[in-house]
Amino acid sequence: MEFSLAYAQEQDQKDSLKSFRERFHFPQHNGRETVYFTGNSLGLAPKTAMTALEQEVNDWAKYGVEGHFEAKNPWVSYHEMFAEPLANLVGAQPNEVAAMNGLTSNLHLLMVSFYTPTPKRYKIICEGKAFPSDQYALQSQVKHHGLDPKNAIIQLFPREGENNIRTEDVLAAISEHADSLALVMIGGVNYYTGQYFDIPTITKAGQHAGAMVGWDLAHAAGNLPVKLHDWEVDFAAWCSYKYMNSGPGSISGIFVHEKHVTNPEINRFAGWWGHDKERRFLMEPEFKPMLTAEAWQLSNAPVLAMAVHKASLDIFMEAGIENLRAKSIALTNYLEFVVEKVSDSVENASFEIITPSNPQERGAQLSILSHGSGKELFDFITQEGVIADWREPNVIRIAPVPMYNNYEDVYRFGEILKRGINQ
Repeated sequence: MEFSLAYAQEQDQKDSLKSFRERFHFPQHNGRETVYFTGNSLGLAPKTAMTALEQEVNDWAKYGVEGHFEAKNPWVSYHEMFAEPLANLVGAQPNEVAAMNGLTSNLHLLMVSFYTPTPKRYKIICEGKAFPSDQYALQSQVKHHGLDPKNAIIQLFPREGENNIRTEDVLAAISEHADSLALVMIGGVNYYTGQYFDIPTITKAGQHAGAMVGWDLAHAAGNLPVKLHDWEVDFAAWCSYKYMNSGPGSISGIFVHEKHVTNPEINRFAGWWGHDKERRFLMEPEFKPMLTAEAWQLSNAPVLAMAVHKASLDIFMEAGIENLRAKSIALTNYLEFVVEKVSDSVENASFEIITPSNPQERGAQLSILSHGSGKELFDFITQEGVIADWREPNVIRIAPVPMYNNYEDVYRFGEILKRGINQ
């Protein structure tokens, strides 16, 4: 590898996915595309999003309520279009996934079914420094059952002097609390460090201990391939506005393993859109769940949000998650190389990458701990056209998304980073 524009451009010419960059709108800075490295917070807008929205708005104008049946994509069954692409993206069967609600809402709905504490089994294992919304959801679920979060929630942290949680320490905690453990729920990719957890190993261990195991895939879905069905994960949820490029606050998704979706007696909060679709409009007083993940739906589809989501998923199906993952590994490796080159070449630079160095333990993100140059460095690169993410106390999160980022983006970032340190 070389830290040079010629090398970066040469790699971009070899990239079989390079044309997908043209499918997205880039924010502009001084008449030039920004170096957009914050797809782990909000993905770029697909150019097809407006067309997808216009289709549904025009059908709304044309048909009114009859659009539920007469629209080009009938709204009454709109959500069903997502079963195949979502299943493909998260390694599931089509009956195990549904697009619905928002991420934290879905986690709550899923925990109604999968966190059912007893006097003996009531503890939850999660990662320390999880995304705050996950922490709030877990705490409130515990309190809802009359339990004390201090006793019921076991947070796992890296060892002293380390940045990431070892799988062996997760397994040790599961073993230690096996008799009292009700749920293991961890973020598949930690938002802060970018660590990708060993989902199959942890899932197997948690279930062997008698607990349910669920995953927040907010930073994993659309980022790297997962095999939720084969790994026998009990449940999972994700958002679609990060790596899945579906718009701010857009629709979430859920996975429920088929061993659960075929159980009509499982505890859940019910709504009419989860009712047997063949009888839904009979307005029956008793809930009869569908034997799919759709049974966790509450209300009819938010079509306008889903239209953009579908536009993005169509691009994913064309690109292929395995192809994206291969590019992601290469592009993130190049970013790591460039950051280290800058750090070595500039006297005042002191960077520590707190994301795992093993490509199999990370996705499309590097979290850079900047020693000695804090927010002022981040502000400088922002002013120079890099859109990244700052996390206190001094971490810059950089996400080279393989769908639309390229090697030249990484090179430009390195040059701007070097100038920022030398200013």
